[in-house]
Amino acid sequence: MKFPYALNDFGTLIQEGYFYQDRTDRIPQLEDAGRQLIFIRPRRFGKTLLLSMLEHYYDVNRADQFDALFGKLAIGQNPTPLHNQHFIMKWDFSLVNAQGSLPEIKAALYRHVNTAIKACAAEYGWSDIEIAPDDAVDSLSSLLIRVRQEAHRLYLLIDEYDNFANEVLMSGRRQEFYEGLLYGEGVLKSLFKAVKAGAGRGIDRVFITGVSPIVLSDMTSGYNVGEDIYLKAIFNDLCGFTEAEIATVLERLAAEGGSWPPSEALDLMRTFYNGYCFSEDDGERLYNPTLSLYFLKTLQSEGRYPREMLDENLAMDRGKLRYIAELPHGEEVLIQALNGEEGIAIPQLAKRFGVADVLAAVKDQPFMASLLYYFGVLTLTGQTDFAESILNIPNLVARSLYVERLQETWLDTYEDKTCIPQVRKHFCQTGDLQPLVDFIEQRYFPILSNRDYRWNNELMVKIAFLTLLFDDRLYMMVSETEMDHGYIDLSLIVRSDQRGAKALDLLLEFKYVGLKELKLTGEQVRAKSMDELAALAVVKAELDVAAEQARRYGGALVERYGLTDLRLYAVVGVGLERVVWQTVATG
Repeated sequence: MKFPYALNDFGTLIQEGYFYQDRTDRIPQLEDAGRQLIFIRPRRFGKTLLLSMLEHYYDVNRADQFDALFGKLAIGQNPTPLHNQHFIMKWDFSLVNAQGSLPEIKAALYRHVNTAIKACAAEYGWSDIEIAPDDAVDSLSSLLIRVRQEAHRLYLLIDEYDNFANEVLMSGRRQEFYEGLLYGEGVLKSLFKAVKAGAGRGIDRVFITGVSPIVLSDMTSGYNVGEDIYLKAIFNDLCGFTEAEIATVLERLAAEGGSWPPSEALDLMRTFYNGYCFSEDDGERLYNPTLSLYFLKTLQSEGRYPREMLDENLAMDRGKLRYIAELPHGEEVLIQALNGEEGIAIPQLAKRFGVADVLAAVKDQPFMASLLYYFGVLTLTGQTDFAESILNIPNLVARSLYVERLQETWLDTYEDKTCIPQVRKHFCQTGDLQPLVDFIEQRYFPILSNRDYRWNNELMVKIAFLTLLFDDRLYMMVSETEMDHGYIDLSLIVRSDQRGAKALDLLLEFKYVGLKELKLTGEQVRAKSMDELAALAVVKAELDVAAEQARRYGGALVERYGLTDLRLYAVVGVGLERVVWQTVATG
């Protein structure tokens, strides 16, 4: 097998024998869905390959390649009447430089569109297209006049339509600047108005992809004919891999000589890469395709699992979490997202919002959670009994981005960055939790207590441990793992490929006792020893509850992973002042 990591050309994949997970069976459904479709997915989720597949299927110039390209795929057995019946033109707004002045951006956009028009004309042998360097809308009109003289019509494919809006988020540029692009007769709005006007006048179909629905509301009056299909259950897995598909590939790789059990590899991939859902009707969970191909290619070529489970090609998503974290109450949203048992409940996803909303409007929790969903670091996981959408972090790779963001926000000094790896390593190798507890009491709690959070409780204690202990190089580290009809607070299970490292399997259960329950002040709590705090009736009761849960969940983990030396801990936060802990005997 050859895995097409970072390869997005459908023709190359098929002709050179690369792995391709067939999605051509959805072509009839896409045709029925409408003539101008808008499809949104996170970065690196297979959108460009999808557009390439559509290009090869509909292109009139590729009719003689149809059997070679599609003969072995689902659509090849029962093609639609529209196959190879269109002229194709492609716009990719990620190639347009969105920096510089407004006139410079306008010129860059027109250059890109004009280049695409010239490429289209050259492909179909049209030499009479008039290119207007200063007005690509006129160039498009000239192209459509030519198309209307032909027996076929145009299929326009637009990739990264929201590239300009993403620049708003990342660069923080002024609202007035983008109003020149999107409002009134702004250049981008005018361009989409021309696309709308071209429907039935040379343009037969349009397929638009992007990361988020930002700018859709800004474009409404200019382009109000696009149909949103990105939340429809039928297209949930249009991009991405199902678990059954991943399992089949792993079985095949093992049959070709892999030395690792397919079930073990699947469990690792499930933990790190699975969990995405793009349907409000509770569709099947999906694996991120780029991360999956990164893993599979490493497994095949090097005979081992990747040491770093986060492919650095997705690392730029950190900037989007930084944007949310810097908004008022943004940190609270990240903290709530890490509370995997509850997740974030919102009335509904924001389906269209404009640049003004991103720049100037009040950012409430539904707004921020919706953005995190479109960025691919939250996903749909169900509904509340009040018909609200529940969003959760999809997998461990996404969780690592949250942990990294909070740690960088709270503990950004040189001393912090030097100390954290030391106390983490000490605990993971020796099982002695006290140096980590000392760091939390002396450094972490003073930072958290000065912040205006509404959670001064068990969640904040758990977040402190989670952000300090997270290490996906060695661990499958999962918070809120469902186990034995309950949820483990925090488990650190050594990855199967890292069993040779000196690292313990660990499980921690957290509880919290407020100062009011103890009828003590913070100063009084700080003056007591850990043994004195542990002897207090309320604290002892919580330690006992945590210990019982740790034993129960630990037994389930031992059975699931075949562990021989799982260390269990009961941890009680006493206000945001102290931490009391004890090891828990198994059995």
